[in-house]
Amino acid sequence: MSSTVDKTMGDSKAMDDKYNVEAAEVLANEAQHLPITEAAPIYEQLLTLFPTAAKYWKQYVEAHMAVNNDDATKQIFSRCLLNCLQIPLWRCYIRFIKMANESKGLEGQEETRKAFDFMLNYVGADIASGPIWMEYITFLKSLPALSTQEESQRMTAVRKVYQKAIVTPTHHIEQLWRDYENFENSVSRQLAKGLLSEYQPKFNSARAVYRERKKYVDEIDWNMLAVPPSGSYKEEVQWMGWKRLLAFEKGNPQRIDSASSNKRIIFTYEQCLMYLYHYPDIWYDYATWHAKSGSVDTAVKVFQRALKALPDSEMLRYAYAELEESRGAIQPAKKIYESLLGDDVNTTTLAHIQFIRFLRRTEGVEAARKYFLDARKSPNCTYHVYVAYAMMAFCLDKDREIAHNVFEAGLKRFMHEPLYILEYADFLTRLNDDRNIRALFERALSSLPPEESVEVWKRFAQFEQTYGDLASMLKVEQRRKEALSRTGEEGASALVGSLQDVVSRYSFMDLWPCSSKDLDHLARQEWLAKNMNKKVEKLALPNGPGSVDKDYTGLISNSTVSAKVVNPDVSKMVIYDPRQKSGIETLPSTTSSGVPAAYSNLSNPVAAIVGGGMTNAFDEILKATPPALVAFLASLPVVEGPTPDVDVVLSICLQSDIPAGQTGKLGTSSVQLSGGPAPTTSVLSGSKSHPIPSAASFKTTRDRQAGKRKDLDRQEDDETATVQSQPLPRDVFRMRQIQKSRGGTTTKARGVTTSQTGSASYGSALSGDLSGSTG
Repeated sequence: MSSTVDKTMGDSKAMDDKYNVEAAEVLANEAQHLPITEAAPIYEQLLTLFPTAAKYWKQYVEAHMAVNNDDATKQIFSRCLLNCLQIPLWRCYIRFIKMANESKGLEGQEETRKAFDFMLNYVGADIASGPIWMEYITFLKSLPALSTQEESQRMTAVRKVYQKAIVTPTHHIEQLWRDYENFENSVSRQLAKGLLSEYQPKFNSARAVYRERKKYVDEIDWNMLAVPPSGSYKEEVQWMGWKRLLAFEKGNPQRIDSASSNKRIIFTYEQCLMYLYHYPDIWYDYATWHAKSGSVDTAVKVFQRALKALPDSEMLRYAYAELEESRGAIQPAKKIYESLLGDDVNTTTLAHIQFIRFLRRTEGVEAARKYFLDARKSPNCTYHVYVAYAMMAFCLDKDREIAHNVFEAGLKRFMHEPLYILEYADFLTRLNDDRNIRALFERALSSLPPEESVEVWKRFAQFEQTYGDLASMLKVEQRRKEALSRTGEEGASALVGSLQDVVSRYSFMDLWPCSSKDLDHLARQEWLAKNMNKKVEKLALPNGPGSVDKDYTGLISNSTVSAKVVNPDVSKMVIYDPRQKSGIETLPSTTSSGVPAAYSNLSNPVAAIVGGGMTNAFDEILKATPPALVAFLASLPVVEGPTPDVDVVLSICLQSDIPAGQTGKLGTSSVQLSGGPAPTTSVLSGSKSHPIPSAASFKTTRDRQAGKRKDLDRQEDDETATVQSQPLPRDVFRMRQIQKSRGGTTTKARGVTTSQTGSASYGSALSGDLSGSTG
C-alpha cells in the first residue's frame, strides 16, 4: 500500500503545476485510508503547498486524534489554528480539549472554559459560529454549583455569553435570542423584562447586519484552495466577493465601537488570506489598513508574513521598505533593499537603481556615488543604471559635469542601444548643446545597423525640424530615407518625397497643418503606395448572371503575412455589388416539387446559381418549415444590400398578421402547401416588389377588434392585434430616403395579385394602411 501511495505522490507531484488542485484532492483522499505513519508525509507535503487549507489540517489532526497521539495533536494545532480561522477546525480543537480534560475534574473544567474563551476570541465573529456559542453556553450550564454563590456566578457567566452571542451576526442569531429570552424568564421575569428591552435593539441591529452580510458570504467558495492567481473567471469572482465583503465590514454597518469593528475587519482579512494567500494586493491592503489605523507595528508583521508567503514578490519588498523608511526605520529599510540585491549575480537592474535612490535619500550623495561605481561593474548592469544616476546627479545634485561624464562613460559601453542614445540626446537638449547633439546622432548612426536605427533617425529628423534650418532639415530627411530604404520592403519608393513629409515638418505637438480627414487620406494613400506593386489576385467568382464585376480586384500582401496566421481564401469570397441584381434571373414561381413560390423566395439565389443541389436542399428545409413562419418570411421586404433597413423591416412586422401556432385553427390563414394555385412572388434579390400572400391570410384591424372577447385566448389575440395595428411613427426624412431608393416599385407592388380567393392590394409599407378587395 505504501509503495502505491509513493507512486501516486511521485506521479502527482511531478506535474508541471505543483498547485494542481485535483491532484491534491486525490492525495488527501488517499491519505485518509492510510495509517498515520504513512499518511503523515503526504499531509506534510500537501500542507507545504497549501499552508492555509483548513480541511487538510483537520484531516491531519483527526488522524492523530484517532490513535490518541496527544503530543502530535497539540503540535499540529499550534501550527495551524491562528492561520486557519475556520469553524470546523476550531470545533475539532475544542473537542480535543474537552476529551483531554474530561477526567481532570475542576481543573479540567477551568481549562476547557479558557479554551472556549480563546476560541471565541478568534472565531466568535464568524457568521457560522452560532453552534460554538450554543456549545459554550451548554458547557457553562452543565458546570456544578455547590453553593448559592457558585450558582449566581454560573448564571452571570451564562448571561454574559448570551449577551455577546445575540449581538453577533450569525446564522443562529434568532435561535440564540429565543434561548436568551427563555433563560432570563427562567431566572427572574421581573429582571428579564428590563434586560430584554435593553438588548432588543442591539439584537435587531445584529439581525439586520446578518441578513446583509449573508449576501456577501454566499458569494464565497469556502472549499477553495489557495493557489496563485491564474486569471480564471472563478478566481476573479472569488476576489471580487472578498473585496465586497471587506468593504462591507469596513463600513461598520452595525455601528459598533471602533475596537470591535477593527477586530471584525481583522478577522475578515485573516479569513480572506486563507483563500487568497498568493495575492500580493490583499497582503498590501491588509498592511496599509493597519498602518492607516495607527498600528504600524502590526503592519510590519503583516508584511513579514506576506514575504514569507510570496518570497519572490519585489512589489511587496518595496512596499515594506517604504513603510519602514516612512516611519524613520532606516536600517530595517536598508536590509530590505539589500535582500533585493541578493548575491549580485541575480540582482536586477531595477534593484540597483532603487538602492541608489534610497542611499541618495537617506545617506547622501557620496553613498549613492560609491554604490554606483560598484554597480557599474556588475555583469547584469544595463544602461538604465547609467541613465538613472546621471539624471539624479543632474536634477538633484545640480552637477551637469558629472551627469555628462556618466553619459559619456555609458556611451562607450552602450553605443548599440538606441534607447540610451535617445536618453543622452534628451539630456543634451536640456543643456541646449546642439553641436554635441548632432555629433551624438552622427556617431550613433554610423555604428548602429539600419534596422535598429529607425527611432534614432526619427529623433534626429525631429531635432532638425525643431531647431535646424531648412537645408539641414531636408538633408537629414533625405539621408534618413536613403538609410531606411535599404531595409524596407518598398525599396526605391521610399526615396520619393510625399506630402506627409511636409505635414511632419510643419506640425507641432497636437497641432497639424491639415484636418484629421486629410491625415486619414494621406495615411491611406501611403499604404496604397507601399502595396501597389505587390501581388494582386483577382477574386475568382462563380460564372453566371450572379457574378460580381470582374474588374473588382483586391490587394493581397504576401510578404507581411505571419506564418502563424491562417488567412481566409478570398478567392471564394462573394462581394455584394448592386450591379449583380440585374443579372440574376427570376426563379420560377413554383418548384419542381410543387412547393409554392413563397418557399422559393426564401432560397439563397447565389446558392441556387452555384449548384442545383443546394436549391433542392433548401426546398427540403422549407417544406418542413411551419406555415406560420413561411407566411411571415414571405411578407418580409426586399433586402437592399448586405444590411436591411431596420425601420422597413419593423413596419412590415407590425403590419403582418402572423397566424396562431395551433393546429386546426389556422383556417385560411395558413399558406397552402399543396393543391390550388400558389401566390406568385419575385426573387428576393431580383425585384423590388413585395411578395404578397393570399388575402385570406390577413384580417383587418376592425375585424380583430370587433366584439367582446369571451375567453382568454381571444383576449390575447386582441392584444396582439392591437399592438400590430398601431400606426407607425412617421419619419419624413426616412420615408423620403426609402421611397427614393425603391423608386416606383411600390406602385408595382400594389398591382401584384393572387389567385386563391381574389385579389389583395396593399398600400405603402410605411403608412401602415391596409386595403383589400375581392372580385
